[in-house]
Amino acid sequence: MLLYSETFGVKANASQPTLVFLHGLLGNGRDWRYVISQLAATQQCITIDLPGHGLSAFVDAEITTDAFDGGFAAIHQALMATLKQRGVNDYVLIGYSMGARLAMYHACALATHSIAATDSPRLIKVLLEGGHFGLPVAERESRYQHDQRWAARFAQQPLVDVLQDWYQQPVFASLTVDQRQALVAKRSDNLGSGIAKMMLATSLAKQPQLLPQLQQLSIPIHYLCGEHDSKFCQLASACGLNITVIDNAGHNIHIEQPVAFTTALLSFIDS
Repeated sequence: MLLYSETFGVKANASQPTLVFLHGLLGNGRDWRYVISQLAATQQCITIDLPGHGLSAFVDAEITTDAFDGGFAAIHQALMATLKQRGVNDYVLIGYSMGARLAMYHACALATHSIAATDSPRLIKVLLEGGHFGLPVAERESRYQHDQRWAARFAQQPLVDVLQDWYQQPVFASLTVDQRQALVAKRSDNLGSGIAKMMLATSLAKQPQLLPQLQQLSIPIHYLCGEHDSKFCQLASACGLNITVIDNAGHNIHIEQPVAFTTALLSFIDS
């Protein structure tokens, strides 16, 4: 399966890695436009629309169903196929929220399977923004029931109504009323059925606990969290990875503080 992707910008030199961006639930590649506008003069960037999102929501239904049924492993393979089709060599993977969880899985899967083909894209660094490392087994059933309830609403109810409630969750507590309403309006063009299927396919209940593997990887990994995102700051502080806390930001740093996000990303790339 090939995912919809777009390329922006040019490399300052041939040895630079490509920057590959994965959005969160309800998002698409356009979510990164504020960051990419700061990078395009000197960096090659690729945005990916994940299954059920953006223009990937309109990929052949049978192929998309395979991705949903295959969960993390199938999306990992789709990402590899898309990067290979794009002619990517070395790349830095940047993921937000759901995209960060998929980025973690992708990095661990590559290390586990030791892909050594000379024509395979080579992951060299990973930047994680507000991504969960995985739940203990005892907590997974209740999480899946939680996700099933939301998925049923996304699939069956008017999207605007569901989004009004979605953005009232504690993780979005740092949003102002205007920011919350802007997100509801922005996300209302999604297909509720696709969001529901992707939500279940990538549920935390189905995600392995990835932190032990991440801590053993040989490639650099950096974690960003917003100072007002208490849940993920707490997760990050205990993870043992290199972290940066971004001032005056909540869960969605690259939208709330795109300059600070880009500065942190470039510092990580250059380190």
